[in-house]
Amino acid sequence: MVHELVEGQIVLCMVEKIMGTTVFCKIGTDNEGTLITSEISPGRIRNLRDYVIPGKKIVCKVLSLKNGVHLSLRRVKQGERKELLDRLKKEKSYNAIIRTVLGKEESKKTLKEIDKDYYIIDFFETIKADPKILNKYFTIKEADKILKILETKKDKPKELKQILKLSSKSPTGINTVKEIIQKACEGTKCDVSYIAAGKYSLGIVGSDFKTIKTELHHVADKIEDLAKKHSCEFSIDKKIKS
Repeated sequence: MVHELVEGQIVLCMVEKIMGTTVFCKIGTDNEGTLITSEISPGRIRNLRDYVIPGKKIVCKVLSLKNGVHLSLRRVKQGERKELLDRLKKEKSYNAIIRTVLGKEESKKTLKEIDKDYYIIDFFETIKADPKILNKYFTIKEADKILKILETKKDKPKELKQILKLSSKSPTGINTVKEIIQKACEGTKCDVSYIAAGKYSLGIVGSDFKTIKTELHHVADKIEDLAKKHSCEFSIDKKIKS
């Protein structure tokens, strides 16, 4: 398939060279982009090489495609970075499955054929639902081997956690806090566990990273709204742990 870049896309880049205040990067095998120092890190940069050196892989966001590919390192959120790296790890794993079944040289040819119709991750997600698609690219024996390998590599559930502080000075504060948490989590997969005085861990488990992250944010926002309504003290750690 044609892998065209779009604005806002998160991409893995390889730093090729640094000239003055401009960093030149390779994006995949077909694209190149530039990164200016103001898009590397907020604030003053004392030593550019603390962030970028030739040969280093960095995760960037495509800011603009006008007159070249313009990139940003500082605008990439932690969750976006993790999502891309997880995807690349999955792609590598799927490529390895085909290489295990076909061997190095034959797998290159087959991957090129698959790439005409699917992104590799989409291909494997599709064959999980409809294994017959394998017959277009593999023999029955090879397809059977792939399905057996997939059976042993089923995705583990993903878990996200966020720390929050919630307290009330009201005489019935403990009950108020409990009600806020219960109401915010109602109808969701989120679970809140007590850590220490006024400190809680908001957690969620699921198969899709984007879905559970969105639900985690939704519950956190609801807790914040209810905390304001009941005059409770609320704060949340912006870092989401997995």
